[in-house]
Amino acid sequence: MDNADDSLTLKLSNLQNATADENYSNLIESSHVVQVKLADLQANPDSPLYSAKSFDQLGLNSELLKGLYNMKFTRPSKIQERALPLLLANPPRNMIGQSQSGTGKTAAFVLTMLSRIDPEIKAPQAICLAPTRELVRQILDVASQMGKFTNISMAAAVKDTYKRNAKMEAQLIVGTPGTTMDLTQRRQLETRHVRIFVLDEADNMLDQNGLGDHSIRVRNMMPKTCQIVLFSATFPEIVRSFAVRFAPNADEIALRQEELSVDGIKQFYMDCNSVEHKYEVLCSLYNLLTISQSIIFCRRKDTADEIARRMTADGHSVVSLHGSLDSEERDAVMDAFREGHSKVLITTNVVARGIDILQVTLVINYDMPLTKEGRPDAETYLHRIGRTGRFGRTGVSINFVHDHDSWQQMHEMETIFQRPITMVPTDDWEEVEKLLKKAM
Repeated sequence: MDNADDSLTLKLSNLQNATADENYSNLIESSHVVQVKLADLQANPDSPLYSAKSFDQLGLNSELLKGLYNMKFTRPSKIQERALPLLLANPPRNMIGQSQSGTGKTAAFVLTMLSRIDPEIKAPQAICLAPTRELVRQILDVASQMGKFTNISMAAAVKDTYKRNAKMEAQLIVGTPGTTMDLTQRRQLETRHVRIFVLDEADNMLDQNGLGDHSIRVRNMMPKTCQIVLFSATFPEIVRSFAVRFAPNADEIALRQEELSVDGIKQFYMDCNSVEHKYEVLCSLYNLLTISQSIIFCRRKDTADEIARRMTADGHSVVSLHGSLDSEERDAVMDAFREGHSKVLITTNVVARGIDILQVTLVINYDMPLTKEGRPDAETYLHRIGRTGRFGRTGVSINFVHDHDSWQQMHEMETIFQRPITMVPTDDWEEVEKLLKKAM
């Protein structure tokens, strides 16, 4: 590893050892504006060259355009208007993008990956890393749809999806950091032809022990000319300072985030009198949960399993998902939920980030999210409630509080995001139904 790589690893170590004391002011801003900061200081970020009002202006090949229109994309989203001309520029430019899920960031980087691939070279040319198996599969699904009319080969680099010692020859690969690192180190995944390397949910990838180390090791295997793209919904300042070293001389683009947590999502809380009362309230809510689809977030895997076991025994149809399930179980649970066969998903933070399921209209924080240091976790809260209210739809989140600590944690979310969280009664179910149905 050269000096630059040592510096990156040291910077990551400092980042991971940092406490959660930094403020969260960057999570909420005041308007829905795309901000662009170009690495080329002589360039004008407001130039028409750096904006595209239609996909036809981007110089894409006809197969990719056909794929886009087949997916019912009619014109670029706000973030795509500004990001795509920069992402697709030649020579390639690095990018750090901040834009919440539901704004088109996945389509932006997937389109860039597909456009960089030479169909004649039968080797990996575009690699994307994401933190969870579920998000990897979702990104690969977008790539499959978008590349439907091309001959580009694609594969997932996650546990139990590849043969040991067999070469990965797919041209576009989406994987988790640990598995992708193993494959590159064993030379099953050759990187010499890779032209673009993407990190999705980059703040999460760079701010966790293991994920960050693996991501750096994979990045260090990339050719020096490789385009580096980082996308995330949130970039705390301490992560951003590291990101600019991970993707040097990057253009920076951000969609202000107020719209995620404010306009589309109605936030409520229910004041329970004990842990057991939380379960009783959840069961009483069940009929409302199944109007469309709902996600219930717990802090611990055993809590998710216990709630699912008890609710199933009580005659309610629910499924649970967390990182301790084996690969086949995780895929089956996620597929059933995505296809609407399951209405209520009880989970940990494994699906808090990036997962797009349009029918989800209600998210319940059974436990308020906390950092490793035990402090209220505003970023995870933002990602969790962002599973509803997708793509401009209305959504509802309900926080369960049952003691002074959980009430304080909820109140801190109210303070950080500067929006009221309205109390819903736990003893008048006609009123609850009226309030929530109106909100949904």
